[in-house]
Formats: sequence, structure tokens, C-alpha cells
Amino acid sequence: MAGRAAEPHVIWARPERSGRGPRPAYSRADIAAVAVRIADAEGLDAVSMRRVAAELGCGTMSLYNYVPRKEDLHELMADAVAGEHELWEPSGDWRADMLRVAHQTRDLMHRHPWLPRLMSAVYGFSPNALRYLEHCLACLDPLPDPQGVKMELIAMLNGIVTTYVSNELATAERTRSLPWSQEQENAVRIAYLQSRIATGEYPRMARAFMEDEGPIDLEAVFERALNRVLDGFDPEK
Repeated sequence: MAGRAAEPHVIWARPERSGRGPRPAYSRADIAAVAVRIADAEGLDAVSMRRVAAELGCGTMSLYNYVPRKEDLHELMADAVAGEHELWEPSGDWRADMLRVAHQTRDLMHRHPWLPRLMSAVYGFSPNALRYLEHCLACLDPLPDPQGVKMELIAMLNGIVTTYVSNELATAERTRSLPWSQEQENAVRIAYLQSRIATGEYPRMARAFMEDEGPIDLEAVFERALNRVLDGFDPEK
């Protein structure tokens, strides 16, 4: 396949452009910005080497001189977005700081709805990702745990945020495709569920419905999930 390296490599360990010749016409930041813009507008599947090259005004094979593989292009995109994280001076309250990090990550994923698909440990050590991780570890300085345990905490929070946002995005996408309102769909599904509960075959579910106090507060659910992870690392809990 054209442009695919014969050996594994890390894009960040390579020069900006391989081979000899004139000064590169594009930087990795230029290429990433174009790819991110396409993905934001049309989704990740719209991002291809051919499309990015066309947007830049160069040939596809020329782009391979800068980015050897599509996977490298995805890594550039993930790193570019990681650079949008706000890195503040840690407050000394590690729980408050990590909750702030989690909410910021959630906002970032909603700005770039394709990002959850690229959330991978493989892309976790790019330049901006490393700055983000260092920031998180600085926020966790007051926590008396080994650095490896703190990395686990960061990974767990990111996992919850990614899962939660993925569900939010999938629900929103499905809602947009419906020929009726979400409220109408919910009403039909709740009526069906109630009919099944009424059979008496699901007594535990029936008790759960009896305890139901109204619509689920999804923001509160998100907050509880985050805090339960933090509770597991809090020496005072």
C-alpha cells in the first residue's frame, strides 16, 4: 500500500518531512488543522489522505512525504485537539482539579464529536498529550499514591468521560434521524416497558420503577460516576 512504512515508527520521532528537497511547504500543524476541520464538519470517515491533500492543494503522494500513514494523520489530529486543553496552576485540591479536567475533556469531545473514536493509549504520548498528562499529575501531587496509581486514576476518568460522551453523541445522532420527536419515542418505549413490568415477571425492575422519582438527571449521573472513581483513590474515604 502506498505510503505505508515497512517498520513500526512514531511520527514524533521522524523529521517534519522525509527525504531531501526544498523546505517543507506545510507543517504538521497545518496538516492536522485541515484534517480536524474536515472531521468537525463531516465526521472522521470523511478524512482521507486524498481529501486532506486536496484541501492543502498538494498531491496525495506528496502528503505521504509528511505523513506516512493514515494512522499518523489520526495521531496528528488527536494531538492537535489535546492542545486545546486548558492547563491551569493546580489549586491544591486534587479532587476539584480532576473534576475540572473531566468536565473540560467532555466539552472538548462535544466540540470534536469524532474524538472518542480516536481515544487510545496508542495516541496517549504525543507532545500535547504528554503536557496534558503532566498537568494531571501535577494536579494529583497532593495525593499520596505512586505515580503509576495516579496514571490509573487519569485513565479511569478519561474512560468514563469517553463512554459517557459516546453515548450522548450516539443518542443525539439517532434522535436527528428519527421521523418523530424523542419525546414521542420515549413515551412509546416507556409504555412498552411498563406493560412488561406489569406481567409480574420482573419484580426487581418493578421495585426500581416504584422508586423512580421522575426523569433521570443525566448531569447528576455523570457527576456521581466521576466522584465514585475519585472516592476509590481518596485516602480520606
